[in-house]
Parts: sequence; C-alpha cells; structure tokens
Amino acid sequence: MIMTDLKDYISNDYKAIDTQETIEAVQDFFDDLTFSHFPITEEGIYIGSISADDIETFDGDKKVTDYKYTLEHFFARANMIWLDVLEVFAKNHTNLVPILDENNTYIGYYEIEDVIKFFHETTFLKEQGAIIIVSKNAIDYSMSQIAQIVESNNGRLLGLFISNSDLNTIEVTLKISVGSLNEIIQTFRRYNYDIISEHNEDNYINSLKERSDYLDKYLNM
Repeated sequence: MIMTDLKDYISNDYKAIDTQETIEAVQDFFDDLTFSHFPITEEGIYIGSISADDIETFDGDKKVTDYKYTLEHFFARANMIWLDVLEVFAKNHTNLVPILDENNTYIGYYEIEDVIKFFHETTFLKEQGAIIIVSKNAIDYSMSQIAQIVESNNGRLLGLFISNSDLNTIEVTLKISVGSLNEIIQTFRRYNYDIISEHNEDNYINSLKERSDYLDKYLNM
C-alpha cells in the first residue's frame, strides 16, 4: 500500500499505559523497546508521557499514578502537517509523539522513523531539483517574494523551509526545478538576498573567481 497521508502512520501497536499500571511492569516494557517516552492515560484520557530515563529511577512497587507529576505533556494533533509534527519531536527530544484528535481524544502515536520515512516520500526529496539556500534581513523576509522570484524565472518551487534564524537574519532552504538556476540566483541578489549555497551555474561567483585568479597571476609575475 502506498501511503500518501501522514495520518496513515499513526500507530497503535502498543496500547497506552494506564496510571494504575505498576512501575515494575512499565520498566519491563521499556527494557524490551527503544521508546524514549510513552503515553499515559487515566480512565481513557491522555494525561502525559512518561520518560524512559525517568522511570529507571522510580520505585518498582509503586504505580504510575504515584509519579504523575513527572509526566511530560507534549502531543500532536491528527490534522497537523508533517513539519509541525517534526517540530514537536525536536522540541521535546523524543522519538515518539502521542496523537490527539480535535476533541482531545487519544488515538495513537507517531514514531520518528515513520515521520522521516514520510518526509522521504515527499516531492521535496523525491523529485529532482536544485537546492538553494538564501538569507535576508528578518524584517524584509517574504515567503511570497521568494516564490515570485523563482516563478518569474520559469522555475518551479518544490518546497522551502526556514533552516536557520536569529533576531536579525532569516535563512531559507528551497528546492526548485526547471528554469535557469543562474537567473534565479542573480534575481535573488537584485532583491538583496545573500546566496549561502554554492553553485557551479553562478556566473557572478565564477566571474569573481576568474578575476581573482587573474589578479593572483599578475601579482606573482
């Protein structure tokens, strides 16, 4: 089966852990698996995730309910796009994220390997194209302008994302196909974008290099 929707990767291979479960049983559960966290429910309601690192230090004779104060409360919605889901993984340093529907009902979980697999199936990675990394002052950044620059040079934008940012600068990674890569690069420069990535097709850089080589040769005569 070809999966085209991230929701196809929601898993229920293992049931959520109930708060009345013993710590010893949960420790055994984590010993057999590689999850960094796992969802906890109370009377069927998701109340947080327990950490594999934390549970190693807990008293095995007690129950999960005795350690509710240690639970971490991150989750993703079933209708989230994959980039937002990846952000949940990254911010919480986890390899498993519980999924809730719009009514806050627990419906399963995502594993990081499955989300990465979905990412690999996206057009952004699968379709051939060129990667360009540009940066600009944060106050002047415009995603619509970036798309316009690519498309005005007969390029097709396959995808883009903010790959780095601070208070002053936004760095954007984009993948394009079709069109003249050099013309796109030069248009970005005319709109005061810095080109972070290197490209053989960049006539401006090639010209500078030729001039530098000529100057070095002249000075060494």
